[in-house]
Amino acid sequence: MGYTDTLTVVGIDGGGRRKGFHAVALREGRYAGQFASPEAKELGHWCRQVIEARVIAIDAPCRWSPDGRPRPCERQLMARGIRCFASPSRIKALDHPSDYYGWMLQGEALFQDLEPSHPLLTALPITGPGCFETFPHAITWHLRGGHATAANKRAQRSELLEHAGIDLASLTSIDRIDAALCALAAHHAAVGRACHTYGEAHSGWIVVPRGQVRREGPTRATPTLWALPPQLEQ
Repeated sequence: MGYTDTLTVVGIDGGGRRKGFHAVALREGRYAGQFASPEAKELGHWCRQVIEARVIAIDAPCRWSPDGRPRPCERQLMARGIRCFASPSRIKALDHPSDYYGWMLQGEALFQDLEPSHPLLTALPITGPGCFETFPHAITWHLRGGHATAANKRAQRSELLEHAGIDLASLTSIDRIDAALCALAAHHAAVGRACHTYGEAHSGWIVVPRGQVRREGPTRATPTLWALPPQLEQ
């Protein structure tokens, strides 16, 4: 795998065996392709050999809970009012009778497949190929100034992508939209724009862009994303 001077990143929306993974690639911040598969190894091959991604952002837990409690990153998100899944221990995930945590086990397989070529991020700024965990709801919350709702998630997330100059024509499902939003987070981190990290490296970071918003006029309006400064915040 060889990298060119062109920056390519991938965002991945995790899913169980039935739904599978959905991935969207951005090249220099613009839509560059997509891929869907239930197989972690197939997706890893696409990221490395086909699209040649330098940074990969994944909507799936990168670590299990060591004690059954929410990980620090999840507790910090919830303390800020950002609802999220709480990762269980691996034993609990395996023992669940309905495969409720199957999408997390799929995410584990993907992180393991990527590890040799794209190790898990443990520091910012990013200095080489790598991957990290992200979360579309938290991305939306940050880029919209704390205004993110599940009921309007498709419209809100599409608006953010459109504002970033990403073509929506091929993003025909919420899974693809979420993958593209993860790719936007990967692009922001890869080029050194401001990011916020939840948690700590040992139990897994969740990394999201740190945005600023403005409102037009005296009444409540739709938030508009400002340009992000080229520094990073942990």
